Amino acid sequence: MLRKIFLPSILLVLAYGFWISPNFKEISAGVAIFLFGMIALEEGFKAFSGGMLEKILKKSTDTLYKSIGFGFVATAMMQSSSLVSVLTISFIGAGLIGLAQGIGIIFGANIGTTTGAWLMAGFGLKIHIAQYAMPMLVFGVVLIFQKAKSLKGIGYILAGLGFLFLGIHYMKEGFEAFKDTIDLASFAVPGFKGMMIFIGIGILATVIMQSSHATIVLILAALAVNQITYENAIALVIGANIGTTITAIIGSLSSNIDGKRLAGAHLIFNLITAVIAVLIMDQMISAVAFISDHLGIASDNHTLRLAVFDSLFKIMGVVVFIPFVDTLVSFLQKSIKPGKKEVEEFEGVKYLNDSVLELPTTAMAAIIRETRHLYTNAFEIITHGLNLKRENIVSDMPLEDIVKDPYSNTAIDIDTFYNHRIKGIYGEIIDFSTKAQSQMSPANIEALYAIKLANRDIVEAIKDTKYLQKNLIKYDKNPNQYIKEQYDSIKIGLAELLRNIDLISKMTEEDEIILLLSKAKVHMQQYDILANGTLDKLIRHDLITNEMATSLMNDSAYAYNISKNFIAMAEVIFIDATGDIKNIGEDMLISDEDVDLILNAKET
Repeated sequence: MLRKIFLPSILLVLAYGFWISPNFKEISAGVAIFLFGMIALEEGFKAFSGGMLEKILKKSTDTLYKSIGFGFVATAMMQSSSLVSVLTISFIGAGLIGLAQGIGIIFGANIGTTTGAWLMAGFGLKIHIAQYAMPMLVFGVVLIFQKAKSLKGIGYILAGLGFLFLGIHYMKEGFEAFKDTIDLASFAVPGFKGMMIFIGIGILATVIMQSSHATIVLILAALAVNQITYENAIALVIGANIGTTITAIIGSLSSNIDGKRLAGAHLIFNLITAVIAVLIMDQMISAVAFISDHLGIASDNHTLRLAVFDSLFKIMGVVVFIPFVDTLVSFLQKSIKPGKKEVEEFEGVKYLNDSVLELPTTAMAAIIRETRHLYTNAFEIITHGLNLKRENIVSDMPLEDIVKDPYSNTAIDIDTFYNHRIKGIYGEIIDFSTKAQSQMSPANIEALYAIKLANRDIVEAIKDTKYLQKNLIKYDKNPNQYIKEQYDSIKIGLAELLRNIDLISKMTEEDEIILLLSKAKVHMQQYDILANGTLDKLIRHDLITNEMATSLMNDSAYAYNISKNFIAMAEVIFIDATGDIKNIGEDMLISDEDVDLILNAKET
């Protein structure tokens, strides 16, 4: 209900303001142009975020202090904490970074917003800034119409900066004219009550514009022409810092549970920082005066002194919170738990959500992780379908002993497992991939196609296990020792395959992965019982019946297909799912002895 009336109410208020005051119209136009400039600037930086930003992120967020530094630098460059917070939620949603790293980036982004206040106070209000905007707009628009992605990105950045400067100009001019009509300073309420009122106004203004950057620029413009007092401006800055959390909260709505926890951390951090600032306001104003005097800032230069306060206020908050990051993470994990819907999604997809669609890289990373999640579920289903225990497969237990330790006395219902733990995830991966590929490069689309084939291979392996399961049960207790030996051999072979794939999933060295896959391909040939003469020998010596021979021939084919599909899947998602998809040719096959010798040498 609130969403339905919010936009019409804002439009009515704006229309009324335009009707009663032409100067309000100029200020509003300045804000609108400024916000449009931020959108253009964000669009420009997104054009360059397909690789460099993500690579820097991985190397720059392994410690809390590096995360803070990354958040600061990224925000200072982009002049948009909103974009940085949305990207951070996107990376968390894709599982690329943890909650503590995300909190560090938010801390750094909070400090990074102070650079905008310094630019505005020290530069934007001192010169005729509009004269710099026009060339940027002209060159920017020309480049936007180019086909090259990099040129488009530069064009959007130039146009964004041009609109930012032009917006600042109109806001400043509007307040200059507005001063002759009405003096906002005369409405100021002194003391604690006045501070709370202006904090509330700062929150409201930032929620409406969804940009603390725009709010602070507006505050500085009003302060520069004495439309508000210095004390009012300080309260507005505190309110803007609280209101900026709305961006992270909105961005987290489509994210996973950690994305929501990050939004919660952002809100808690900004609220507590604001409370501390209000409680020690006198001391902070004294500190600002001390710092300003040492920097040579005149006592009547309130705009630069407000920039000093903004920096001191935000740095203070980060310093206070740094020792308590782990405590904050634990609190958020305990207090913000998955709801019923998230629990259902946790049993299905883990990494696919709309927030990771923000960038092609995070979308691809999420799809790869979700494919590995699908593999993990399939591994368990196939293991239990063969009536084997997963803990035995991944242990060092001899393969012959594994088949002697059944998982259950009754057959598991593979269809039920498939419908509950495979079908939904598989469908979501395919659907999500279709959405993601619309913004991917041809090379990424090709890699994505290979990943989709890997998902199909996983599903086909489960279906073949279902067909194989019936006769595995039928001949498990069969008095004919020859047919029982053949089916035990199938189970031993598949157990070895599953063990090798599990080892591969935990390896980081590509050459070791290739060696194990090569070994698995050699073993796969054992299921061709027609070529190796096994079936012919059993029939010729009348060791099995014709019915047994037909079943064995079909089930050997199912075992062969399971091996082939799992090996094909592993080649994609465990060797190189994000770059060139490498396939192992038959010419790379080597003997088991050579594989074991090389692996043992590596271990030594």
